[in-house]
Amino acid sequence: MEPDYEEDDDHVYINEETELGRENVVISHAPRARIVPPLNFCPVERYLYRSGQPSTVNFPFLLDLKLKTIIWLANEEPQDALLEFCDAHAIQLQFATINPDGGEDDNPWDGLTEHSIISALRTIVNVESYPLLVCCGMGRHRTGTVIGCLRRIMGWNLASVSEEYRRFTGSRGGRILVELLIEAFDTQLVEIDRAKAPQWLLTAV
Repeated sequence: MEPDYEEDDDHVYINEETELGRENVVISHAPRARIVPPLNFCPVERYLYRSGQPSTVNFPFLLDLKLKTIIWLANEEPQDALLEFCDAHAIQLQFATINPDGGEDDNPWDGLTEHSIISALRTIVNVESYPLLVCCGMGRHRTGTVIGCLRRIMGWNLASVSEEYRRFTGSRGGRILVELLIEAFDTQLVEIDRAKAPQWLLTAV
C-alpha cells in the first residue's frame, strides 16, 4: 500500500487530487485577509451570534457580519481595541452589567444579576439591534447564562438548554449555579413586542 505522503522534498506530494490525475495546486502566498473568528464563536439564531471577547485579529471577520450591536457581559470594560473598533464602524456597544444604578457591584468575577440578564435580553428580542453579537471575556458562563435564558423564552426544555451551555464551558465543565439561575429565570420578565421581534423568536413563542 502506497503512503499518503512522502517525507523527501524531492518527491511530489501525493494526495487525492494527484491520484485522480488532476494537476497540483500551488499556493504561492497566504490570503491577504486573515478571517479568524473570536474564541467560542457560534451562530445562535439568524443574525444573532455569541463569542468570547474579540481581539484585533478577529476584526476582519466581524466586519463580514455587519454587526449593528455588541452586548458586553462583564463588569470590567473590554479591551481598548474593541472599543475603538466599535467607534470606527458605528457599532453600538451595550454594557449589560456596568450599571451601578441597577445594583451590580464592581467585582468582575461575580455572575450576572437578574437585572443585567433582562437588560441584555430586551436588546436581543428587538430586531432593530441586529445583526448582534453577545460576548464576555471567554464566551462561556456569562454569555451562556444569557443565551440559556433566551432558550427558556423560546420554550426549550432544560436538558437541551444545559447541553448547549456545557458545549462552550471547556474542560472544566459547567457551573451548577449558572444552570440553576437559568432554570429559575422568570421568562415573563422580558416583554416581547411582536412587531419588533426577530422572526425566529416569533416562530418559537
